[in-house]
Amino acid sequence: MRKRQADRHGVQKKPMQYELYILYAALVASVIGYVVTGTQLIGALAFVLLITIIAVEFKYSIKEDGVRKSLYDVIMAIVAIAIVWMILMAVLETSSPVDVVASCSMLPSLHRGDMVLLHGIPNMSSFLESHNVPVVNVSPQEFNRTIANISSESLAYFAYNPSDKAEIAEIFGSRQLPVALYNTQCIDAFESEGLSSRIGSCMVDSQGSNLIKYNYSIENVSQNGNTYYTAQTSSITIANTTINENYSNPIIVYRTTSRDSFSGDIIHRLFAAIKSGNEYYMLTKGDNNGGLDVQFVNYPANESAVVGYVIGDVPYVGYLRLIISGMFATPAGCNSTIVR
Repeated sequence: MRKRQADRHGVQKKPMQYELYILYAALVASVIGYVVTGTQLIGALAFVLLITIIAVEFKYSIKEDGVRKSLYDVIMAIVAIAIVWMILMAVLETSSPVDVVASCSMLPSLHRGDMVLLHGIPNMSSFLESHNVPVVNVSPQEFNRTIANISSESLAYFAYNPSDKAEIAEIFGSRQLPVALYNTQCIDAFESEGLSSRIGSCMVDSQGSNLIKYNYSIENVSQNGNTYYTAQTSSITIANTTINENYSNPIIVYRTTSRDSFSGDIIHRLFAAIKSGNEYYMLTKGDNNGGLDVQFVNYPANESAVVGYVIGDVPYVGYLRLIISGMFATPAGCNSTIVR
């Protein structure tokens, strides 16, 4: 009798195994397809398959081992992950030792879907000094005045068509167009209201008495196999100190606030730091962006908002988290890279 029952169980196992093999194969294929094509539908399919596999695995686990044993296994897995996470937190001195690149703003240094390993920064002063990051001292009064008028600091360079200055472009073709400075908050406001024809009025004549003054250069951009031009910020001047972009500076991760135009954790390279009183504020820029974060209405990150700096990365692994988080849409800028 026991032999016949064992035989029945053996017969029942095969369909389960085949079903899971098919689901896992489909998941792997969909993840690869999503990484290669960036198609939202394929990303959504991968998410559905992942949830289905978890449900099927749990269902079969309950059928084979019972509810109590299955719940015990799940709890132990969660505990094991928590222990590993806490060990990483202690060793790397940060509350978030692992993060995932969600955009293409750090191309070609980091790619969307890269998983990055972070180390905390216990002492910001020592960190900046040891990594040769430029630091400019600014009085608290001047810095607070700048923060209170962040819109006037949010200036970026764009090329434009002389016959219609409303037609601005981050990337332009072989015909060299004039480059001018625009207030990016003004541009965002007109675009959100559907008044793109008025963007020409966002052009500014000078940087006046701004704390940060931006200088630009024309760089090559590779887009879909073709080469174009872009105007990008290549250096800044603060308190008569000019600082050039340096791609050997460390890449940090900082957390935004509700007042920032960006959201979530930002993984960008340190351009420079401002010291105001006893506090440090980070000026950051994506390697593949045309300007610093502050040029697009993102406030300089206080040192307390810095999670850590990147000490290593693993390609593609982070796509699983992007899929789980429902981040299926490929961000703008992933089809173009500023040539270094």
